[in-house]
Amino acid sequence: MAGEKLALHGGSPVRSAPYPAWPRLGSGDLEAVAAVLEGSDWGGAGATVAQFEALFAQVHDAAYGIGAANGSLALELALLAAGIGPGDEVVVPAHSFIATAAAVSRIGAVPVFADIEAATYNIDPERVAEAVSEKTAAVIVVHFGGVPADMDRLGDLAARHGFLLIEDAAHAHGAEWHGKRAGSFGLAGMFSFQNSKAMTAGEGGMVITSDEDLAAKARSIANAGRRPGRGWFEHFELGTNLRLTAMQAAMLGKQLERLPIEIRLRERNNAALEQELAGIEGLYLQEAPAGVSAQTLYVRPGRIVADSFGIDRGAFVEAMQAEGIPIRPFYPHPLYRNPLFQDHAHRAASCPIAEQSSRDSFWLPMNLFMGSEDDAADIARAVWKIHKAVKPKFKKPRVNGPAPKAG
Repeated sequence: MAGEKLALHGGSPVRSAPYPAWPRLGSGDLEAVAAVLEGSDWGGAGATVAQFEALFAQVHDAAYGIGAANGSLALELALLAAGIGPGDEVVVPAHSFIATAAAVSRIGAVPVFADIEAATYNIDPERVAEAVSEKTAAVIVVHFGGVPADMDRLGDLAARHGFLLIEDAAHAHGAEWHGKRAGSFGLAGMFSFQNSKAMTAGEGGMVITSDEDLAAKARSIANAGRRPGRGWFEHFELGTNLRLTAMQAAMLGKQLERLPIEIRLRERNNAALEQELAGIEGLYLQEAPAGVSAQTLYVRPGRIVADSFGIDRGAFVEAMQAEGIPIRPFYPHPLYRNPLFQDHAHRAASCPIAEQSSRDSFWLPMNLFMGSEDDAADIARAVWKIHKAVKPKFKKPRVNGPAPKAG
């Protein structure tokens, strides 16, 4: 017998209540900002920003932090401070936000696109090895959804081939690989504080590093080319103003205190979801490599295998949204298919996993895991409802295992 009538076809939705809003004010946020506003330290060159930079770096296992106006510029800053520029190639994943690749083009280097892994959605170390050339200066590693990439294999490749590792940890605040925080493995790591991120001041960014020379270079570039201890109108680098503001730093400092608690909340609710989804055919959520000891759960990607689930990704997303679950389809195409790269130099090998992910993948946004276990279980209830409606005859439930390779 088929399942309940889908909301898409006039049935009652699984959920009518909204999920928790994000971003949201937390304890002490207003007081922290008010304290800044009551003083004269509103800009980016004072103690409030310096204290947050130091604390954020420390929490993420790095020696230095350099605030920036946003994550996109933080990534450009890291590349510039590392000495990467015209004539260099930088390997990037075929799927990420456009800034991962655009930052490379904006500093005059050439992005080289490598395929991702089907199970983790992170850059595939085997494809990185194939993409490396004599011009490769760096590889940008994206920890997609807050699940760290395989930093052991990527670190080995960097040592063997002599390229730099730059971490795009825009999704990965507080994430860990073998107990060490994301952003601290490469020469530099970059974080975003954009409106949807796990820590947010509306906008903002951060570069972290344990390399003293890179930190000094990045800080100078971000502060109009100035150097510590020298005059305000003395400039030593071709810099600009990328500074974070004191109000942003004050907000983010409070959020950094709450980050471990919020990660544990999302982990608990995600565990409830996975338990409820056990045995369903044709749906595979993102997997974490064995070395991941903490993940941010910024977004929860997954894929639909239409032949075994019963409908394709597009129909699944439409049906889930009608059931009150605000999921989103994955990126519409790999980065190299953006019109931007018709006019800017790049190199792309065959990326069949990235191409397939554009057709079959989706993601669950972070706020779906910021409420109760029952809120998360509603996601599974909607999935099962849709699956029963489109595929009434079940095969024997599968044992959870790795996602099938796309292609």
